[in-house]
Amino acid sequence: MSGILTRLRTSTSGSVLPIAAVSVPVIIALIGGGLDINRVYKARNRLQSACDAGTLAGRRAVTTNGYQNAEKAQAATYFNTNFVEADIGATDTTFSTASADSGNMIEGVATTKVETAVMSLLGYDTIDISVSCKATMGVGNSDITMVLDTTGSMDEQLGNTGETRIQALRRAMKNFYTTVATATTSSNARIRYSFVPYSSSVNVGRLIYNLDPDYLVDSWSIQSREPVFNTITEQVFVGWNTPVYSSAEDYSTESNGNTTQYSTTNYTSQNNCNAARPSDTAWANNGSSTTTTTTTTNGNGQQVTTTRTDQPQSRTRYTCQRVSNRWRIFSYPVTRTYYTYSYATSDPVYETRTRQEFSRWAYKRVTYDTSVYKTFTAATVQNGTNGAAISYTWAGCIEERETEADSTFSYIIDSNNRVKITPKDAQDLDIDSAPDVDTESSKWAPMWPELAYYRLNSSGNLTSSAETTRGGKANSYCPQQARLLNSMTQSEFNSYADSLTAAGSTYHDLGMIWGLRLSSPEGPWQNTVNIAPSNGGKVSRHIIFMTDGEMAPSYSIQSTYGLEWHDRRITTDGYSNQASRHTTRFRTMCEVAKAKGFRVWVIAFASSLTTDLSGCASSNSAFLATNATELNEKFQEIAKSVGELRVYQ
Repeated sequence: MSGILTRLRTSTSGSVLPIAAVSVPVIIALIGGGLDINRVYKARNRLQSACDAGTLAGRRAVTTNGYQNAEKAQAATYFNTNFVEADIGATDTTFSTASADSGNMIEGVATTKVETAVMSLLGYDTIDISVSCKATMGVGNSDITMVLDTTGSMDEQLGNTGETRIQALRRAMKNFYTTVATATTSSNARIRYSFVPYSSSVNVGRLIYNLDPDYLVDSWSIQSREPVFNTITEQVFVGWNTPVYSSAEDYSTESNGNTTQYSTTNYTSQNNCNAARPSDTAWANNGSSTTTTTTTTNGNGQQVTTTRTDQPQSRTRYTCQRVSNRWRIFSYPVTRTYYTYSYATSDPVYETRTRQEFSRWAYKRVTYDTSVYKTFTAATVQNGTNGAAISYTWAGCIEERETEADSTFSYIIDSNNRVKITPKDAQDLDIDSAPDVDTESSKWAPMWPELAYYRLNSSGNLTSSAETTRGGKANSYCPQQARLLNSMTQSEFNSYADSLTAAGSTYHDLGMIWGLRLSSPEGPWQNTVNIAPSNGGKVSRHIIFMTDGEMAPSYSIQSTYGLEWHDRRITTDGYSNQASRHTTRFRTMCEVAKAKGFRVWVIAFASSLTTDLSGCASSNSAFLATNATELNEKFQEIAKSVGELRVYQ
């Protein structure tokens, strides 16, 4: 080539062909370089995309344990899936990821070598490529309502782990909070939480009362019992008439003292002595008097109060006595007690009175005054032993407002995004309308568990009779108080999670009704729900529904729908198709939630994911967790989905 170029340079003959020949290498370099550079650009773009995909996958895999080997392996898998060396002629590809903040931000570096197709003729066999990538999860404004099954089965142990279901739930909830809080670090996103623990009732009484006390009834009929008393008529002594006073006097027997000689004068005869003898002295008081009072009842039933005064008295008497054939005058003292009596005699006074003596209990529907009880102040009723008065204070669970015992329900969402339920009398399913303070049927009632009793016939079976002499105390369960949407610290969130306890039967419809009612932007608590975030952004709304069992209502306990055997607000006969009718209400509320723009997440824990549960959830939002680890994973997956994975630029 150098010889040709030398000859061309020194040649003066005009030749186009040699000039064209000299241009060939230049043309090859220009065209070949362009082709190879194009391949490099394509490879770099593919490498960048694979790097981004890997870090996104690694960030999504992060749990509360941080960014460990398992998460790094997940990132590598996604990178390798998206970058295949053979497809673009690459070799010596590397990909590594790391996190300096426990997995919140994942950073990656990818390198490769691209083999050249044409430039190798010019001595360039490969071209090195290197890219970097970062991925994080950002969470925007989110309102998260947790509807939590806290029924009795949640107190069961999970295998041989020593941990109960409710304990596993508490732990998963806390980890959920941590994941979301980490994703919002250094951001202005607003996250609010609301809670509706449910079993056979919901504890929303304090929330209703704080919203408007008039949304709660002042009287309510309860399947209860009422004391029956016998009327006893009797003469009752009530006191004594004004006393009649009288008096008397008396003396004690006289007592003579020792005789002493009065005079030494001698008299020849007794007559002479008697003639000279002094007259006896008069009686005179001798010392202080004493007074005693006694009260007795005489034979006529009168009360006699006797006051006796004892006054000692004395006198001196004289007598003649013979002394050695002569008579002399002697004296001796005489004593007695003078008694004076004062009598106050009172006749008894009687009144004819009647009294109530407990006879038995009458088991029936009883209307009670709830105007004091609903204020969380102790209210007194005759429900103690033998009908004695006893006081109770409301715990906060409620009985639902008027409903319809129907098997099907339909709804529409109007132009204002408010739900309209058919039949319209099913006000329990109307989650957007507040009660009319002038219409009692539209209000809620305080559940009064101490007064709930069922009725039995003579055979000991539940009966539909309006009143019986036999009955029993109905079980009632009241879960932890529900909470409205509010921002929470980790400590506040953990404290609430730890307060959850397990008791009662499973009424999924109650949980979904109140989870939706408390968080609906058009509902009674809309002033709280619609508080605008300070960042001015939109708010995504989520309902997380967690249960460990299928619908399992009971017709013999007191629930939010009363004592269903007797009240029949759900069924027409107290028991037929009870579970299916509650399920219909549940599914209706699920559809309403989705239609109103909520994303509904469902977790079936240590049970089966039934079609009713999976059908309740939004698309790709139903999960089955068979143990505590999986429960935590599902909560984590939801937490990540509440946020948004993104490539960090």
